[in-house]
Amino acid sequence: MGINVDLSVKIGSKTLPNPVGVASGTFGYGSEYEELLDLSCVGAIFTKAVTLAPRGGNDIPRIIETPSGILNSIGLANVGVDKFISEKMPYLKKLPCAIVANVAGSTEDEYLQVVKKLEAAEDLWGYEINVSCPNVKEGGLAFGTDPEQVKRLTSTLRKLTAKPLIVKLTPNVTDITVIARAAQEGGADAVSLINTLVGMVINVKDKKPVLAAKTGGLSGPAVRPVGVALTYRVSRAVSIPVIGMGGITNADDALQYMLAGASSIQIGTANFIDPLVPHKVLYGIREYCQKSDIGNAGELRSLIN
Repeated sequence: MGINVDLSVKIGSKTLPNPVGVASGTFGYGSEYEELLDLSCVGAIFTKAVTLAPRGGNDIPRIIETPSGILNSIGLANVGVDKFISEKMPYLKKLPCAIVANVAGSTEDEYLQVVKKLEAAEDLWGYEINVSCPNVKEGGLAFGTDPEQVKRLTSTLRKLTAKPLIVKLTPNVTDITVIARAAQEGGADAVSLINTLVGMVINVKDKKPVLAAKTGGLSGPAVRPVGVALTYRVSRAVSIPVIGMGGITNADDALQYMLAGASSIQIGTANFIDPLVPHKVLYGIREYCQKSDIGNAGELRSLIN
């Protein structure tokens, strides 16, 4: 059996039962996987993005496979915050894992309105703020590319809630540590990274981009080395927990993130390939710690300089 391993992860004022989460947009609202996976092995479900109004998403085609990954341009399709509360939360609150709402918006006020409404959903564990959204009032640049915007938005949201506040960082910036520190200074309890990398696939026969939106977000194993490297850098730039993601398909992948400095991880694209990956990853982390005589998985963060 080996030693007992403490897999819990403290973020803000709350604690996750284990470090294995499932990433926003890859796990729906949980019900899509309930017959495929024992959800008690999941530390947290990060929901599909929740916006103020319902969104139908981008035109099709909006997803395509690439070498070792996928390129998507879903466009934050979701039911909107009111239906999320009335139609999705009654099911989600019954699940044996933490529920973290991924919040998105095109203006600062939209983020605020969504969080204000979600505060009524008492069973929500916390929020993951998607700052990769374009700020329509600032020329369309993503919130997450401007440290001052990130700090201001985080600070404003911090005043609205005592629940854990996680800021999800985009890798499409010059120096991600600057953005991470801005989130911490604004009052974030944790940062999660990386969101997808911008990419494009062109059909050479038709001489046009495959995706209707032309570009999309690259995810899957192809981005893992980038995610691990940025997790290493960010975890040494901030004092709050880092949640690592990007290309995790097995326990070794997850352990790379944790050894790089992540307190917990999220599994995304791999859920489409094998719904049992979260269970396999959790088992693998525990087994690795037992074989290494590590009593607390959090110790992994301190093993690499």
